[in-house]
Amino acid sequence: MSATDLQKTPLHALHFELGAKMVPFAGYDMPVSYPAGILAEHRHCRASAALFDVSHMGQLRLLGADAAKALESLVPMDVVDLAVGKQRYGFFTNASGGILDDLMITRRERDLFVIVNATRKNADIKHLVTHIGHRCTVQPLPEHALLALQGPKAVTALSRLNPALSKLAFMTGMSATLAGADCFVTRSGYTGEDGFEISVPASQAEALARALLALAEVQPAGLGARDTLRLEAGLCLYGHDINEVTTPVEAGLAWAIQKARRAGGARAGGYPGAKIIDGQLAIGVSIKRVGLLGLERVPVREGALIVDAQGHKLGHVTSGTLGPTVNSPIAMAYLAANHALPDHEVYSQVRGENRPMRVSALPFAPHRYFRG
Repeated sequence: MSATDLQKTPLHALHFELGAKMVPFAGYDMPVSYPAGILAEHRHCRASAALFDVSHMGQLRLLGADAAKALESLVPMDVVDLAVGKQRYGFFTNASGGILDDLMITRRERDLFVIVNATRKNADIKHLVTHIGHRCTVQPLPEHALLALQGPKAVTALSRLNPALSKLAFMTGMSATLAGADCFVTRSGYTGEDGFEISVPASQAEALARALLALAEVQPAGLGARDTLRLEAGLCLYGHDINEVTTPVEAGLAWAIQKARRAGGARAGGYPGAKIIDGQLAIGVSIKRVGLLGLERVPVREGALIVDAQGHKLGHVTSGTLGPTVNSPIAMAYLAANHALPDHEVYSQVRGENRPMRVSALPFAPHRYFRG
């Protein structure tokens, strides 16, 4: 796709003004970093507050009295009992129990507010319309931008624009006016830090971004830092760590399936792949997503094979980087379950050499969410 074919977010001109290095991502021209660089942006997010443009993500509303029950027919999450103002992580599944996409669901007074991945938003909208469009209204929100303000000082900064937002706890949301714009704000994010995601009318996104960047704590950050932050936080990237052939149980995401939707629960099953997923919950899986910590300072990248001391293949790396906060090579990989054991030593194949790695608990860097 040529640069002229790429879509632009409402902050596109601002990114250039700030000196961003732009790259194609999910059909959009997106900032990968700013002049300070990925490492500085990562560290600033861990220490203060970083502003990310995530307007390429898909935002939509599900409206109608049957919307929650309808959505439950496509996800293994408890949506019906989700209280107004509460947010929940979820995923669409297919008939084989694979993950079609992961998403965020927030119950609001008049609708369900859903955020899906940029690479999957068109497929997700089609999936929703095809399967539940007769039960509820599926309304995409392309006229809205999405900003993520992340870091331990995000609440200090955002409270200057609207003090009421400091009362939000992790995975809750509310409507709020910010820099004159009517926004919907959730206390959530993709960095492992405290922070907020702000849905704002596209026409007012640049003014809000400038108001946030004018605050002493806030600096811009791009996709590069977003990736290193989420990997240190042990969070999956769709199309890499999870996809249509990985199940939630293999991916270590069974915690997101509430008791009400599991076998024996009040509303068990009824979603694609339920029998397979319930079976895996009961008897286990043959492969598991794990964290790997490098024992040598050699970065391990996506696709690298993982082997044992005899060279037998055990699995493969799905994401890898040199973790700026943990100051070590880190990776996520799928391993044979009998090797996915804490502190178990394996080897990654990097340029023809075996590099030692140790199975590590996730996250690599502690989550610092504000739970109230």
